[in-house]
Amino acid sequence: MSTSTALTPRAPSLLGASVRWLLGKLMGGIFVLWAVATAIFFGIRMIPGDPAEAIMGGPGSQASAEALAAARAHYGLDQPLIVQYGRQLKQLALGDLGTSYSLKSPVVEVLGELVPPTLILASLALLVAWMMALALAVFSTRSGVLASAVASGLEIVSAAVPHFWLASVLIMVFSSMLGWLPPVSTNTAAGLVLPVFTLALPLAGFLGQVMRDTMMEAQRSAFALSARARGESETGILLRHSLRHAALPGISLSGWALGSLLSGAVVVESIFARPGLGRSLLSAVTARDIPLVTGVALLSAAAYVVIMTVSDIVERLADPRIKQS
Repeated sequence: MSTSTALTPRAPSLLGASVRWLLGKLMGGIFVLWAVATAIFFGIRMIPGDPAEAIMGGPGSQASAEALAAARAHYGLDQPLIVQYGRQLKQLALGDLGTSYSLKSPVVEVLGELVPPTLILASLALLVAWMMALALAVFSTRSGVLASAVASGLEIVSAAVPHFWLASVLIMVFSSMLGWLPPVSTNTAAGLVLPVFTLALPLAGFLGQVMRDTMMEAQRSAFALSARARGESETGILLRHSLRHAALPGISLSGWALGSLLSGAVVVESIFARPGLGRSLLSAVTARDIPLVTGVALLSAAAYVVIMTVSDIVERLADPRIKQS
């Protein structure tokens, strides 16, 4: 009876705390989307040039002054900037992303075609980065001081390598010299290998550093010493305790990793001629395609918010200390 009495008032408070936490995440996500939309709106208008020319096909279209004036009037570009800003926020709040200037198609349809290739590339790169980071962490903690120093050097070098340089080296070695893989992305599995590893290697270096440090702390912790005293093998300690603790920083950094992969996709998709959000974002900025730039940026920000929320939930489930607090 005393146990039920102690647990009864805890359930509503726990539910209320969870609801407040989710509401806080929701409000934070809305603020992030507003900030991104505002930065894109004013930032792209600071680029030299006339947006009406982009609507008419670019400077090379040789559109007449009357046609440019008609385009400005149709899209509201002749109105004060603050009026344009308010109208765009209203459209975005209603879920209307507008029509792409360069592609002459609704931005929602364009994003529907661009998301799957980038999602596949980013997901595979994140999976490969996780596997490489965990492998380096296990190798460095189980193979002595020399192995730890070698793994640390590899992690630092790979984390500092720029994507464009790494892509060039991989193409030169595996395409030009060995001829094993295609130099551009194709619809085959072989065409994904070089883009995936170009994105995964720098991320694996960063994740490997934090995972290795956490795993070494776990190996020296009190629960590891207690497990050894009970006769637990080093393999059992690794599988039951150390790997779980090493994965926690990787889980908490998943949102940052997604942002890193999306920013790296701009370079990787352009180098390997792969369709996706990154390559299309670069083309849209060059063409001053305001609706498409806004749509890609908002989608990336929304994905970042969702991944951060999911990673926080997974981290709470995986770490008993967070659940208790």
